Amino acid sequence: MKSSFNKIIDSEIPVLVDFYADWCGPCKMLAPILKQVKDEMGDALKIVKIDVDKNQPLANKYQVRGVPTMLLFKNGQPVWRQSGVLQKADIVQIVKSHS
Repeated sequence: MKSSFNKIIDSEIPVLVDFYADWCGPCKMLAPILKQVKDEMGDALKIVKIDVDKNQPLANKYQVRGVPTMLLFKNGQPVWRQSGVLQKADIVQIVKSHS
């Protein structure tokens, strides 16, 4: 998982990683919002969902303590992070500011 994750985030295109868990209520609220973000941004953004229960080493590496936590990567480097649910317009604005 780790090497493929590094390949995914090592991208000119911003990559938004959603660390989530199946048991997490706010994560379920965030999922349709991220779909709207993807619909609006299209190929200008990649979105990857990481289940923290199945990918504990990755969650630990990025110090994900609560879910949902979103991290935005550009060229393999984290440029922004936020825990909790944000609205579509806020996420789109953040991604565009790092594009």
